[in-house]
Amino acid sequence: MSLLTSMPVSTDRADRLDTAGGAKQFDKHERRRELSAFLRSRRERIQPEEVGFAPGGRRRTPGLRREEVAQLAGVGVTWYTWLEQGRDINVSAQVVEAIARTLRLDRLERNHLYTLAGMAIGPSRGDCAALPGSIQRMLDQIEPYPALVINARYDVLAFNDAYNKVILDLEPIPIEERNMLWLTFVSQEWRCSFVDSESIKLHLVAGYRAALADHLGEPIWHDFTDRLLASSPEFAELWDRYEVAAPSNKIKVLEHPEAGVLQIEPVNMWLSQLGHVRATIYTPADEETEAKVHRLVNG
Repeated sequence: MSLLTSMPVSTDRADRLDTAGGAKQFDKHERRRELSAFLRSRRERIQPEEVGFAPGGRRRTPGLRREEVAQLAGVGVTWYTWLEQGRDINVSAQVVEAIARTLRLDRLERNHLYTLAGMAIGPSRGDCAALPGSIQRMLDQIEPYPALVINARYDVLAFNDAYNKVILDLEPIPIEERNMLWLTFVSQEWRCSFVDSESIKLHLVAGYRAALADHLGEPIWHDFTDRLLASSPEFAELWDRYEVAAPSNKIKVLEHPEAGVLQIEPVNMWLSQLGHVRATIYTPADEETEAKVHRLVNG
Protein backbone atom coordinates (compact mmCIF):
# COMPACT_ATOMS: atom_id res chain seq x y z
CA MET A 1 0.00 0.00 0.00
CA SER A 2 1.36 3.38 -0.96
CA LEU A 3 1.86 6.20 1.48
CA LEU A 4 -0.64 8.29 -0.48
CA THR A 5 -3.49 5.80 -0.23
CA SER A 6 -2.78 4.81 3.36
CA MET A 7 -3.07 8.36 4.75
CA PRO A 8 -6.42 9.37 6.26
CA VAL A 9 -8.59 11.70 4.17
CA SER A 10 -8.90 15.15 5.76
CA THR A 11 -12.34 16.67 6.12
CA ASP A 12 -11.03 20.17 6.87
CA ARG A 13 -11.77 21.46 3.39
CA ALA A 14 -15.31 20.11 3.42
CA ASP A 15 -15.83 21.59 6.88
CA ARG A 16 -14.59 24.95 5.66
CA LEU A 17 -16.90 24.82 2.66
CA ASP A 18 -19.86 23.91 4.85
CA THR A 19 -18.99 26.71 7.26
CA ALA A 20 -18.59 29.24 4.45
CA GLY A 21 -21.85 28.18 2.85
CA GLY A 22 -23.65 28.38 6.18
CA ALA A 23 -22.21 31.82 6.83
CA LYS A 24 -23.38 33.05 3.45
CA GLN A 25 -26.88 31.72 4.05
CA PHE A 26 -26.96 33.32 7.50
CA ASP A 27 -25.77 36.63 6.04
CA LYS A 28 -28.43 36.50 3.34
CA HIS A 29 -31.12 35.73 5.92
CA GLU A 30 -29.96 38.58 8.14
CA ARG A 31 -29.97 41.04 5.23
CA ARG A 32 -33.53 40.05 4.29
CA ARG A 33 -34.62 40.45 7.91
CA GLU A 34 -33.00 43.89 8.12
CA LEU A 35 -34.49 44.86 4.75
CA SER A 36 -37.95 43.94 6.02
CA ALA A 37 -37.58 46.04 9.17
CA PHE A 38 -36.07 48.97 7.27
CA LEU A 39 -38.81 49.12 4.63
CA ARG A 40 -41.51 48.91 7.30
CA SER A 41 -39.97 51.71 9.35
CA ARG A 42 -39.61 54.00 6.31
CA ARG A 43 -43.16 53.25 5.18
CA GLU A 44 -44.65 54.02 8.58
CA ARG A 45 -43.07 57.47 8.82
CA ILE A 46 -44.91 58.82 5.73
CA GLN A 47 -48.41 60.16 6.36
CA PRO A 48 -51.03 59.26 3.70
CA GLU A 49 -52.04 62.88 3.12
CA GLU A 50 -48.41 63.76 2.31
CA VAL A 51 -48.59 61.69 -0.88
CA GLY A 52 -52.19 62.32 -1.92
CA PHE A 53 -54.10 59.61 -0.04
CA ALA A 54 -57.10 60.34 2.19
CA PRO A 55 -56.08 60.43 5.86
CA GLY A 56 -59.27 58.77 7.09
CA GLY A 57 -60.09 55.10 7.50
CA ARG A 58 -58.98 52.53 10.01
CA ARG A 59 -55.24 51.91 9.96
CA ARG A 60 -53.65 49.29 12.19
CA THR A 61 -50.24 50.93 11.89
CA PRO A 62 -49.11 54.52 11.26
CA GLY A 63 -48.05 55.71 7.84
CA LEU A 64 -48.67 54.16 4.45
CA ARG A 65 -50.11 50.74 3.78
CA ARG A 66 -48.10 48.23 1.73
CA GLU A 67 -50.53 48.47 -1.16
CA GLU A 68 -50.13 52.25 -1.20
CA VAL A 69 -46.33 51.98 -1.42
CA ALA A 70 -46.73 49.45 -4.23
CA GLN A 71 -49.12 51.76 -6.09
CA LEU A 72 -46.84 54.77 -5.79
CA ALA A 73 -43.74 52.78 -6.80
CA GLY A 74 -45.50 51.09 -9.72
CA VAL A 75 -44.90 47.52 -8.52
CA GLY A 76 -47.25 44.65 -7.72
CA VAL A 77 -48.81 44.57 -4.26
CA THR A 78 -47.98 40.89 -3.78
CA TRP A 79 -44.39 41.42 -4.90
CA TYR A 80 -43.85 44.36 -2.54
CA THR A 81 -45.48 42.45 0.32
CA TRP A 82 -43.09 39.54 -0.23
CA LEU A 83 -40.16 41.95 -0.32
CA GLU A 84 -41.13 43.55 2.96
CA GLN A 85 -41.72 40.13 4.48
CA GLY A 86 -38.12 39.26 3.71
CA ARG A 87 -38.85 36.54 1.17
CA ASP A 88 -36.08 35.45 -1.21
CA ILE A 89 -37.14 37.15 -4.44
CA ASN A 90 -35.23 38.81 -7.27
CA VAL A 91 -34.97 42.59 -7.19
CA SER A 92 -34.00 44.89 -10.07
CA ALA A 93 -32.19 48.22 -9.76
CA GLN A 94 -35.13 50.03 -11.35
CA VAL A 95 -37.55 48.69 -8.73
CA VAL A 96 -35.22 49.48 -5.83
CA GLU A 97 -34.82 53.03 -7.17
CA ALA A 98 -38.62 53.41 -7.49
CA ILE A 99 -39.11 52.27 -3.89
CA ALA A 100 -36.37 54.62 -2.70
CA ARG A 101 -38.14 57.57 -4.37
CA THR A 102 -41.55 56.53 -3.04
CA LEU A 103 -40.27 56.24 0.53
CA ARG A 104 -38.45 59.58 0.18
CA LEU A 105 -35.10 58.15 1.18
CA ASP A 106 -32.12 60.47 1.48
CA ARG A 107 -28.70 59.52 0.08
CA LEU A 108 -27.58 57.45 3.06
CA GLU A 109 -30.93 55.68 3.38
CA ARG A 110 -30.95 54.90 -0.34
CA ASN A 111 -27.45 53.44 -0.15
CA HIS A 112 -28.55 51.37 2.84
CA LEU A 113 -31.53 50.05 0.88
CA TYR A 114 -29.28 48.98 -2.01
CA THR A 115 -26.91 47.24 0.40
CA LEU A 116 -29.70 45.34 2.15
CA ALA A 117 -31.12 44.33 -1.24
CA GLY A 118 -27.71 42.82 -2.07
CA MET A 119 -27.09 45.18 -4.95
CA ALA A 120 -24.23 47.46 -5.92
CA ILE A 121 -25.05 51.11 -5.38
CA GLY A 122 -25.66 52.92 -8.64
CA PRO A 123 -25.64 56.68 -9.21
CA SER A 124 -28.81 58.48 -8.31
CA ARG A 125 -30.52 61.07 -10.47
CA GLY A 126 -30.85 63.08 -7.27
CA ASP A 127 -27.13 63.15 -6.50
CA CYS A 128 -26.91 66.89 -7.06
CA ALA A 129 -29.55 67.58 -4.44
CA ALA A 130 -27.95 65.04 -2.10
CA LEU A 131 -24.67 66.93 -1.84
CA PRO A 132 -24.28 68.81 1.44
CA GLY A 133 -24.62 72.57 1.11
CA SER A 134 -21.14 72.91 2.55
CA ILE A 135 -19.71 71.48 -0.71
CA GLN A 136 -21.17 74.29 -2.80
CA ARG A 137 -20.01 76.85 -0.25
CA MET A 138 -16.50 75.42 -0.49
CA LEU A 139 -16.55 75.71 -4.29
CA ASP A 140 -17.73 79.31 -4.07
CA GLN A 141 -14.95 80.18 -1.62
CA ILE A 142 -12.33 78.76 -3.97
CA GLU A 143 -13.06 81.41 -6.61
CA PRO A 144 -11.55 82.84 -8.74
CA TYR A 145 -10.26 79.32 -9.38
CA PRO A 146 -12.63 77.13 -11.44
CA ALA A 147 -13.84 74.04 -9.58
CA LEU A 148 -16.41 71.30 -9.89
CA VAL A 149 -17.47 68.06 -8.19
CA ILE A 150 -17.92 64.85 -10.19
CA ASN A 151 -18.61 61.23 -9.34
CA ALA A 152 -16.96 58.10 -10.73
CA ARG A 153 -19.24 58.18 -13.79
CA TYR A 154 -18.15 61.78 -14.53
CA ASP A 155 -21.57 63.23 -13.71
CA VAL A 156 -21.16 66.88 -12.73
CA LEU A 157 -22.70 67.23 -9.27
CA ALA A 158 -21.71 70.82 -8.46
CA PHE A 159 -19.61 73.69 -9.85
CA ASN A 160 -18.78 77.31 -9.17
CA ASP A 161 -19.29 80.44 -11.24
CA ALA A 162 -15.58 80.58 -12.06
CA TYR A 163 -15.90 77.25 -13.86
CA ASN A 164 -18.71 78.72 -15.95
CA LYS A 165 -16.61 81.74 -16.92
CA VAL A 166 -13.24 80.07 -17.52
CA ILE A 167 -13.91 76.55 -18.82
CA LEU A 168 -17.57 75.89 -19.70
CA ASP A 169 -20.86 77.54 -18.80
CA LEU A 170 -22.85 74.66 -17.36
CA GLU A 171 -25.89 76.67 -16.27
CA PRO A 172 -27.87 76.44 -19.55
CA ILE A 173 -27.07 72.73 -19.99
CA PRO A 174 -29.85 70.38 -18.79
CA ILE A 175 -28.93 68.50 -15.61
CA GLU A 176 -29.25 65.11 -17.32
CA GLU A 177 -26.57 66.16 -19.83
CA ARG A 178 -24.08 67.46 -17.27
CA ASN A 179 -21.66 64.60 -17.68
CA MET A 180 -18.10 65.18 -18.86
CA LEU A 181 -18.14 62.23 -21.25
CA TRP A 182 -21.47 63.22 -22.75
CA LEU A 183 -20.42 66.86 -23.11
CA THR A 184 -17.09 65.93 -24.68
CA PHE A 185 -18.25 63.32 -27.17
CA VAL A 186 -21.96 63.91 -27.84
CA SER A 187 -23.32 67.29 -26.76
CA GLN A 188 -23.44 70.21 -29.17
CA GLU A 189 -22.91 72.60 -26.25
CA TRP A 190 -19.15 72.12 -26.01
CA ARG A 191 -16.36 71.39 -28.40
CA CYS A 192 -13.31 70.64 -26.27
CA SER A 193 -11.29 73.84 -25.96
CA PHE A 194 -8.23 72.18 -24.48
CA VAL A 195 -5.30 72.41 -26.92
CA ASP A 196 -4.29 68.78 -26.36
CA SER A 197 -7.85 67.57 -26.86
CA GLU A 198 -6.92 64.13 -28.21
CA SER A 199 -4.91 63.27 -25.10
CA ILE A 200 -7.65 64.69 -22.86
CA LYS A 201 -10.31 62.57 -24.52
CA LEU A 202 -8.26 59.38 -24.35
CA HIS A 203 -7.55 59.94 -20.66
CA LEU A 204 -11.23 60.66 -19.98
CA VAL A 205 -12.32 57.39 -21.60
CA ALA A 206 -9.55 55.47 -19.84
CA GLY A 207 -10.65 56.89 -16.49
CA TYR A 208 -14.24 55.86 -17.14
CA ARG A 209 -13.10 52.37 -18.16
CA ALA A 210 -11.18 52.01 -14.88
CA ALA A 211 -14.15 53.21 -12.81
CA LEU A 212 -16.54 50.87 -14.61
CA ALA A 213 -14.75 47.84 -13.11
CA ASP A 214 -16.45 48.62 -9.78
CA HIS A 215 -19.88 48.84 -11.39
CA LEU A 216 -20.05 45.87 -13.77
CA GLY A 217 -23.58 44.59 -14.14
CA GLU A 218 -25.22 47.79 -12.94
CA PRO A 219 -27.96 48.75 -15.44
CA ILE A 220 -27.37 52.50 -15.17
CA TRP A 221 -23.68 52.19 -16.07
CA HIS A 222 -24.37 49.61 -18.78
CA ASP A 223 -27.06 51.74 -20.41
CA PHE A 224 -24.91 54.87 -20.27
CA THR A 225 -21.98 53.09 -21.93
CA ASP A 226 -24.26 51.78 -24.67
CA ARG A 227 -25.62 55.29 -25.29
CA LEU A 228 -22.10 56.70 -25.63
CA LEU A 229 -21.07 53.92 -28.01
CA ALA A 230 -24.17 54.45 -30.15
CA SER A 231 -23.89 58.26 -30.15
CA SER A 232 -20.17 58.82 -30.71
CA PRO A 233 -17.93 56.89 -33.14
CA GLU A 234 -14.99 58.73 -31.59
CA PHE A 235 -15.84 57.42 -28.13
CA ALA A 236 -16.32 53.93 -29.58
CA GLU A 237 -12.88 54.04 -31.20
CA LEU A 238 -11.17 55.09 -27.97
CA TRP A 239 -13.23 52.57 -25.99
CA ASP A 240 -11.92 49.74 -28.15
CA ARG A 241 -8.34 50.56 -27.12
CA TYR A 242 -9.13 49.30 -23.63
CA GLU A 243 -6.93 51.84 -21.86
CA VAL A 244 -7.31 52.46 -18.12
CA ALA A 245 -6.11 55.48 -16.16
CA ALA A 246 -6.40 57.29 -12.85
CA PRO A 247 -7.23 61.01 -12.48
CA SER A 248 -4.31 63.16 -13.62
CA ASN A 249 -2.73 66.34 -12.25
CA LYS A 250 -1.01 67.09 -15.55
CA ILE A 251 -0.99 70.76 -16.60
CA LYS A 252 -3.58 71.45 -19.28
CA VAL A 253 -3.56 74.20 -21.90
CA LEU A 254 -6.90 75.87 -22.57
CA GLU A 255 -7.70 78.18 -25.49
CA HIS A 256 -10.20 80.69 -24.07
CA PRO A 257 -12.17 82.76 -26.63
CA GLU A 258 -11.58 86.02 -24.69
CA ALA A 259 -8.43 85.53 -22.63
CA GLY A 260 -6.43 83.42 -25.06
CA VAL A 261 -4.10 80.67 -23.85
CA LEU A 262 -4.48 79.56 -20.23
CA GLN A 263 -2.27 77.01 -18.49
CA ILE A 264 -4.13 75.35 -15.63
CA GLU A 265 -3.23 72.54 -13.28
CA PRO A 266 -6.01 70.33 -11.86
CA VAL A 267 -5.90 69.44 -8.17
CA ASN A 268 -8.11 66.51 -7.15
CA MET A 269 -9.57 66.23 -3.67
CA TRP A 270 -11.48 63.05 -2.79
CA LEU A 271 -14.62 63.64 -0.75
CA SER A 272 -14.51 60.30 1.03
CA GLN A 273 -17.72 60.81 3.01
CA LEU A 274 -19.63 60.91 -0.29
CA GLY A 275 -18.17 57.74 -1.79
CA HIS A 276 -16.40 57.87 -5.16
CA VAL A 277 -16.80 61.62 -5.52
CA ARG A 278 -14.04 64.15 -6.03
CA ALA A 279 -13.65 67.90 -6.29
CA THR A 280 -11.32 69.15 -9.03
CA ILE A 281 -9.86 72.64 -8.67
CA TYR A 282 -8.15 74.21 -11.68
CA THR A 283 -5.27 76.38 -10.48
CA PRO A 284 -3.23 78.71 -12.74
CA ALA A 285 0.14 77.22 -13.64
CA ASP A 286 1.84 80.59 -14.25
CA GLU A 287 1.48 84.27 -13.32
CA GLU A 288 0.05 85.26 -16.70
CA THR A 289 -2.75 82.71 -16.39
CA GLU A 290 -3.34 83.81 -12.79
CA ALA A 291 -3.95 87.38 -13.95
CA LYS A 292 -6.20 86.28 -16.82
CA VAL A 293 -8.32 84.07 -14.56
CA HIS A 294 -8.81 86.93 -12.10
CA ARG A 295 -9.93 89.24 -14.93
CA LEU A 296 -12.35 86.65 -16.36
CA VAL A 297 -13.99 85.91 -13.01
CA ASN A 298 -13.88 89.30 -11.30
CA GLY A 299 -14.24 91.52 -14.38
